[in-house]
Amino acid sequence: MKQPLAAKREQRLELHGDLRIDEYYWLKDRENPEVLEHLVAENSYREHEMAPLKGLTEELFAEMTGRLDPNESSLPIEMDGYWYQSRYCEGKEYPIHVRFQGAEDGPEELLLDVNVLAEGRSYCQVASMVMTRDHRRMAYAVDFVSRRQFTLRFRDVATGLDHAMEIHDTSGAFAWADDGETFFYATKDAKTLRVDKVWRQTLGSTEPSVLVFHETDEAFSCTVYRGKSKNYLMISTSATNSDEVWYLKASEPLGAFTCLRARQNGLEYSASHHQESWWIRSNLEGRRNFALFSSPLLDPSAWSEVIAHREQVLLEGIDLFDDFLVREERELGLLRIVIRPWDEALRGPEYQISMPEETYTLFTSSNPSTATRTLRYAYTSLSTPMTTYDFDMVTREQKVKKVQKVVGGYDPDRYVTRRIWARAPDGTEIPMSWVGPADRKGPVPTLLYGYGSYGMTVDPSFSVARLSLLERGMAYAIAHVRGGEYLGRMWYEQGRMADKQNTFSDFIACGDFLKSEAWASDLFAMGGSAGGLLVAAVVNQRPDLWSGVIAAVPFVDVVTTMLDDSIPLTTGEYDEWGNPNEAEAYFCMKAYSPYDNVRAQDYPPMLVTTGLHDSQVQYFEPAKWVARMRDRRTNSAPLYMYCNMDTGHGGASGRYESYRETAMEYAFLLGLKA
Repeated sequence: MKQPLAAKREQRLELHGDLRIDEYYWLKDRENPEVLEHLVAENSYREHEMAPLKGLTEELFAEMTGRLDPNESSLPIEMDGYWYQSRYCEGKEYPIHVRFQGAEDGPEELLLDVNVLAEGRSYCQVASMVMTRDHRRMAYAVDFVSRRQFTLRFRDVATGLDHAMEIHDTSGAFAWADDGETFFYATKDAKTLRVDKVWRQTLGSTEPSVLVFHETDEAFSCTVYRGKSKNYLMISTSATNSDEVWYLKASEPLGAFTCLRARQNGLEYSASHHQESWWIRSNLEGRRNFALFSSPLLDPSAWSEVIAHREQVLLEGIDLFDDFLVREERELGLLRIVIRPWDEALRGPEYQISMPEETYTLFTSSNPSTATRTLRYAYTSLSTPMTTYDFDMVTREQKVKKVQKVVGGYDPDRYVTRRIWARAPDGTEIPMSWVGPADRKGPVPTLLYGYGSYGMTVDPSFSVARLSLLERGMAYAIAHVRGGEYLGRMWYEQGRMADKQNTFSDFIACGDFLKSEAWASDLFAMGGSAGGLLVAAVVNQRPDLWSGVIAAVPFVDVVTTMLDDSIPLTTGEYDEWGNPNEAEAYFCMKAYSPYDNVRAQDYPPMLVTTGLHDSQVQYFEPAKWVARMRDRRTNSAPLYMYCNMDTGHGGASGRYESYRETAMEYAFLLGLKA
């Protein structure tokens, strides 16, 4: 089968005295039948060319799904005398949500069977399930399209019947007031899908919803929720480097929200209510790694520092209990949980929970009650399945509550986890988390993963799917490049805006290290979304380094997208990438934008994935990028694009179906390795 070659129709794009010719601009017109025909042709071509790998793909899919516990269930979580749990039933794609009254083994009540919701649907995602204060009624948000536009529904738990009222096109954010009738929800701008409004409504009312908050600044996006103390309804609105929080007593839902602290450029903060105080995590006045403050409820502007800023420690979050303050923080990339008694004279000084491995993921789990001395937290690494603990904060004794089950068995001694460091061109040391054969004698085929944007850190965690690579002798590594916050806030600052090239140079340096220091033989790269931008940029800059590349829902047409303020998320991300309406930012992003830098050179084998309904990275970005590479490259290595015609940014929604794309991606890599 011949590879699809999209027609060239030149579109002149001129700004700042610079002319760009986009010959595939027409692919963004989703109403054009020719566009759909091209996407179908790409899918047919990939399927034909990968036909020899069909058996391997099915084998991988069977392995991955076969390792899943068919009757997997979550640990019950206690709230107000009810224990809530989600579980799967063998052969079912979606979870069943239940609760038990009075005790974990009490009478079971069915809350929601998502399998029933999903009948006859190609996609189904339930984003939130929120109970009223008396636990008699539940609101839930469901998306059947994969555009992250949710319909709110309301269910009486005793009868299992849904209310006649439905609210469409919401963000999924939701909060009940104390009365169990009044509620608040958020909606998106119809054009840009930016969450810009919060509304109040009463269940069963025929009156229009009341607008209680409107975020008019296009750089900001908002949400609404009920805080852990349950006493306050909260609206949080945020831009890349600025936050603002509003609050309202849950017992007085008809009142007006009060601003805790007015927004100012560069001031980031979040707030939690506990007893008679607000507890605020903020970067106030240059505390770039964040500090912790408290303020009186009646005077929320009077911030007093409780945990000072530390140059080498990033304060990531807090959890508040009646007798303890628990904080999550990161030093030199490693996470830790620190427990601080409110009464040190009674409970002693603060302490941290020790961890057994040199690189890992650690986080507090669901702890909805403040009146407990038990902290639930979770631990995992690249070689350790997710393990959940209950930790007694007084005696410091802990109990394993659950270990992720790997059906068919798993021997962690076959693999070893390491943290290794590469050196970037500017001399900066770049950390990697690595897992591979414990008996490794020399270089092995290695998949290097990266993200590196928005200050998001990809911590090392266990994956049943990844075992299919490890069991075939491969290694896997995460490059903790600048643009994330692995080494603190400055790590993020050094990988955004005008410094974005550091993200790509760091990843290349990690790849060079793995090859030159005999860790990797064949070296593969993978990233998704902004991580897709990362791997797309590095294949332009160092195509010779990679034996194969997977770019999942990649953000690749940076300049054109950031100039189009009708596209979701664009204006809200000027502080991440820059505003190309300004010449300096325009030429900076043009220098690395993958689509603008496709050139006549040999490209490695590549598999590119996208979704027709993707609201985060529109399908036409990867479609245009692949078309341009087909036209300009100087070799004929495999270049495939897979467009899921039923889903969006997150891929398939079903528990098992979500592994089909992963199996296809891994089969592509293993086929190259063979």
